[in-house]
Amino acid sequence: MTDQLAISILTLQHRIPDDWAADPWAEVRPLIDGVDVLKEVHPEGLAPSCRYWKGPAESWPLAVTEEPRRVMIAEPTCTAGCCGALYVTMRREGDRVIWDAWENTSNITAVPTDFRFDSLQYETELARAAADISWEEPVDTVARLLEQTLADSGWFERWDCVLTSVSPRREEPDIPAELTSPEGVDVEFHQVRGPGERTDSYEYELFVTRDQSLEEQVRRLADHILADDPRRTAEIRDY
Repeated sequence: MTDQLAISILTLQHRIPDDWAADPWAEVRPLIDGVDVLKEVHPEGLAPSCRYWKGPAESWPLAVTEEPRRVMIAEPTCTAGCCGALYVTMRREGDRVIWDAWENTSNITAVPTDFRFDSLQYETELARAAADISWEEPVDTVARLLEQTLADSGWFERWDCVLTSVSPRREEPDIPAELTSPEGVDVEFHQVRGPGERTDSYEYELFVTRDQSLEEQVRRLADHILADDPRRTAEIRDY
């Protein structure tokens, strides 16, 4: 019976959100037969960020198994509890991937129709999207390469710290330059403490330039961090 139903084509598209402050990394939007079905029923929602498309394939946001899995496929820039989100249940049945049992908890109750995909096409597209860096702007590339350099260095562990995140910082549109931080990269880490002790969090606000190659900038920024105890050279974060 399943084979008699229409088989859709999944395409994953990286997109930097208009409100990138909610998540500075690109979202990975699913287009189904060329249509952005999430936009039609949850127009304010963001698809899962590309920062979740790292690691083993089974951890990717749209990964499927024979066991049904309920996935938040679009969420607002605030929280799902505040403005609602769009959910779908995903599973594999033989050589098909099924998306059904949609749930929209926003004030727009419409949901997409159910979809079926060829599992080979589906998994090939997931792998392609996970490896895709063609969408990156220079600041994204610097952030990605700097994160890799810092993680491989083991530098933060030397000082009993944990690297929390490395993310691009984009220029704010329509805001005077003197009122916003220049384009760059934010590096966050925290110090490991004993049970019950305060955890200190730190941040580097680094800047990118137009007059250096991306590789030179990554090297310059990494050298700045790796030159000394990061707890001495970073700003402590207040919450």
